[in-house]
Amino acid sequence: MSPDQLAGEAKQIRRAARQRYPWWAPRFWHGMRCWDWLQLLRRNGFRVHPLRWMMAASISGFSLINSFLSCLANWKYGQQIAKTPLHGPPIFIVGHWRCGTTYLHQLLAHDPRFVTPSTYECFVPNHFVISEAWLPRLLWFLMPRIRPMDDVRAGWFEPQEDEFALCGMGLPSPYLRIAFPQRNAVFMEYLDLQDLEPQAVQRWESGLRTFLQCVTFVHRKRLVLKSPTHTGRVAWLARMFPGAKFIHLVRHPYELYPSTMRLWQSLDEVQGLQAAAPQGRLQEYVLQTLERMYDGFWKQKSELPEGSMHEIRFEDLVADPVGQLKLAYDRLGLGEFQAIRPALEASFQAAKSYRRMRYDLADEDRELVARRWSKYMATYAYQDDVVPVGNSPERQNA
Repeated sequence: MSPDQLAGEAKQIRRAARQRYPWWAPRFWHGMRCWDWLQLLRRNGFRVHPLRWMMAASISGFSLINSFLSCLANWKYGQQIAKTPLHGPPIFIVGHWRCGTTYLHQLLAHDPRFVTPSTYECFVPNHFVISEAWLPRLLWFLMPRIRPMDDVRAGWFEPQEDEFALCGMGLPSPYLRIAFPQRNAVFMEYLDLQDLEPQAVQRWESGLRTFLQCVTFVHRKRLVLKSPTHTGRVAWLARMFPGAKFIHLVRHPYELYPSTMRLWQSLDEVQGLQAAAPQGRLQEYVLQTLERMYDGFWKQKSELPEGSMHEIRFEDLVADPVGQLKLAYDRLGLGEFQAIRPALEASFQAAKSYRRMRYDLADEDRELVARRWSKYMATYAYQDDVVPVGNSPERQNA
């Protein structure tokens, strides 16, 4: 694809993102406490684009409220939360962005024995234990109906990635790149945790554990967590939570790559405090993150206890979601599957009318992806000469 074509496509994506996610909707950074927000600005030299000054001002105002409510939550429930045990080892859904992890997260949310962290809980992780019962209901009108990068349902109480909670708590995360997309990628070492000082790992683990204790304190159920960033952390998570289960999804790289490019272009546009990243830099970021994430995953996978991971191809999941989910339940020992089957089948019937998106990958992009992601293609038996037809249920998957 030529530079002009890339620029034109990026412009269309940015326009669509703005239409789907209005200026007054909450951003990831609206849940930060004052000190964490100032630290984010300081690390990036306060280089907020003038067109985003109003956004930055509103985040600053909310950061003061978040700080107050956080202190109140800690005063009221801090000691109880610190003593709260998890209700069984968590279930982690891992895999690269756009490979179906959101879809599977939503499916598992139908099981009443499990709980998934909600968008509200992940956006305001520091005080949802005292504000979730009333604040999101007052602010229901702020959350758009669908996400900016696809037609996946959005809402305060929809399942969400716990990585956003870590951002809101002021912990290092690769997602902080989204706030200042003109800057270089940040905290890439947190994709696998392998090049960090012990103190940094301990701080990260403590923050994650605290958030999971908060969710458990509110819901008292077994947690189902989904974050692509956990893919290269599986051994660390297994040590943190003995008995944890992992469901790993993979997808053909010729669909994974353009869909991920679209994801970051949309998020940079609606969440960024600067203009979106240049195409060349974004392209390299997409390629590099998979490489680092899966280098960590393949090294750590052998350390997992036997029977703790089940792998699913995206193509198999969308072809037979009931069968694939039942297989995961059986192999991982997640409990009786038949109890949730009616709710799942009703969900599938509602999804049949969803529009599907087709990707036409240019020859030069195919060659680049085949070269840079050759190990991924070989490991998961994706053939270079077989290009997906498209028609993947993009509305359901992230």
